[in-house]
Amino acid sequence: MQNKQLKAWGLPTNLADQTYPRGLIMGRIVGQNHTMYKVKTAANERRATVSGHLANLAIEPQDYPAVGDWVLLREDTASADMAMIERRLPRHSLFLRKAAGRKSTAQIVATNVDTVFICMALDKNYNLNRLARYLVVAWDSGAMPVVVLTKADLTDQLAQQVMQVTQIAAGAQVVTCSVTNDTWRRILPYVQPTETVAFIGSSGVGKTTLINQLMGEQVGQTQAVRKSDARGRHTTTSRDLLRLPNGGLVIDTPGMRELSVLNGDFKTTFADLEDLAKMCKFNDCTHTSEPGCAVQAAIQAGHLSPERLDSYRQLSEEATTNQALHGKAREDAKLARMFGSKKQMKAMIRERRKQRR
Repeated sequence: MQNKQLKAWGLPTNLADQTYPRGLIMGRIVGQNHTMYKVKTAANERRATVSGHLANLAIEPQDYPAVGDWVLLREDTASADMAMIERRLPRHSLFLRKAAGRKSTAQIVATNVDTVFICMALDKNYNLNRLARYLVVAWDSGAMPVVVLTKADLTDQLAQQVMQVTQIAAGAQVVTCSVTNDTWRRILPYVQPTETVAFIGSSGVGKTTLINQLMGEQVGQTQAVRKSDARGRHTTTSRDLLRLPNGGLVIDTPGMRELSVLNGDFKTTFADLEDLAKMCKFNDCTHTSEPGCAVQAAIQAGHLSPERLDSYRQLSEEATTNQALHGKAREDAKLARMFGSKKQMKAMIRERRKQRR
């Protein structure tokens, strides 16, 4: 009975078939406010915090539970509606980005998502390089990306823009819609019962409005877009998992001013470049001035845009740099957890060397 009720919230078969320690309750995180979580269990919805054991195992933010995660809870005997999150269960998809600013830590955008809607408005927000950035991360997440071109009523170049997007979508479906009419319903086939979808994109592209349409009610506030740069003045500031009237599940994510690539699927997103590179004369071709470069030949013939190659180079270099920084930061965090700091670690090593003499 418990699994039947939780399957309505997307419980996958592989987790439902597992045997878990006695005394622990399964649930899915449906909301988060700093260190306090809302967890949906088979019996009810309760508040929860991370146990000390789980917190001690966590090295960085991505190791903590997030909205969309399946977890195991232990009831708090002191409070009927409180529980402790003892374990985070394996994720089948994880949408990560590098934390904004100079931080090299990873930040969770969405987890355990089946379909991710990449929203881009057909106004001043239209940017193919930005779309490629979202696609690189989305394909790597394990979720199925769908490109949603919003505000289709604001462009007079719809056919051309759809063609451009389709060419770089790497097999992802492309949907055009406008919230001013019923074309928003074109996303409905991708929102299936018990499956989880997430909306990502810049502020002001209409993510929250689309969710309000799916819900059939106002669950998120929207505000006008600045005419100067087409950016929304409002962005979702929290994450919540909502159950839709048709039985589907949706996660609204905050609007992103930047999406810094940490991990990415370049082979899928840039499959056209990958295929061309295989035909280059040299295996280590840099696609700049080498003889027999199939990529440069395609650019000269007008089959590939120079901007496409520039986007590939920028994103791949960014990912390589961020991965190196992230790896170093994670190792530093482990050392700090074990020894307090590098300085303390070195002092401990010197002390042990003295004792051995």
